[in-house]
Amino acid sequence: MTKTAQRRTAAEVAVRPVEAPPPAGDRGRRRLTDQVRAYGFLVGGLICFALFSWWPAIRAVVIAFQKYTPGSAPEWVGTENFTRVWGDPEFAAAWKNTFTFTVLALLIGFAIPFVLALVLNELRHAKSFFRVVVYLPVMIPPVVSALLWKWFYDPGTGLANEALRFLHLPTSNWSNGADTALVSLVIVATWANMGGTVLIYLAALQSIPGELYEAAELDGANIFQRVRHVTIPQTRFVILMLMLLQIIATMQVFTEPFVITGGGPENSTVTVLYLIYKYAFLYNDFGGACALSVLLLLFLGAFSAIYLRLTRSEGDSA
Repeated sequence: MTKTAQRRTAAEVAVRPVEAPPPAGDRGRRRLTDQVRAYGFLVGGLICFALFSWWPAIRAVVIAFQKYTPGSAPEWVGTENFTRVWGDPEFAAAWKNTFTFTVLALLIGFAIPFVLALVLNELRHAKSFFRVVVYLPVMIPPVVSALLWKWFYDPGTGLANEALRFLHLPTSNWSNGADTALVSLVIVATWANMGGTVLIYLAALQSIPGELYEAAELDGANIFQRVRHVTIPQTRFVILMLMLLQIIATMQVFTEPFVITGGGPENSTVTVLYLIYKYAFLYNDFGGACALSVLLLLFLGAFSAIYLRLTRSEGDSA
């Protein structure tokens, strides 16, 4: 391009009129359109929650006070369902098994994801590969995962006992033994669900400023002291929230007892949610099932409120 053409182009750009902003009315209409579109998406989500979450929950609370059988008119019975469920011998066993499962899941399954996240955070090579490996169990459908572990725990030809025989170690009944069934289910649940927890911990670890670790190293802190005085305080909020979510999830365990043990042996793996299933679909007692659901809802709601109150108080005092 010649210099004359360049000057002409520059002159045209210089004298090109600047576009005036749209009138106030157009801006208002555009803002209104954006708000209508946003509220439209919001209303759609609220309708989905109302139809598939809130309404079933409200309906369950109503049925808890009724004698309800599909195909017949419901009959109000007051607190009779709660009294009958409370007196069921399986009621105490189900709550005991659920609490035991929750405690074992905290002891076994809460520390492992945190340790794995620490290890993955220190890796320098193949980070993406190991993240996929850790998260892979989450992508397997829960029923498929439970069926795989059911074969793995088979006392005769299962892979677990085959490995023990190869190492010349005593075999176990695993999920078929009353003393070992619940622990076996905790291992399954930990393996199947820890992938998401590991990634959340990993994201929290990567948000910690590196200067804190450098200062700790200059002060002579070893790796355990750095974890105790830097890592845990910096990820405290994430740890507390994930602990609450894990407790709520393990209190509602159902897939593993249903698929692997069927509540046995000797009712050693009957949980509250599995007992709800039995009332509804084996005993055809939907009133009792909903009464159990309401009791579980009240317990988890009260526990969550107390937990959040205590952790918030600790955070304020700190």
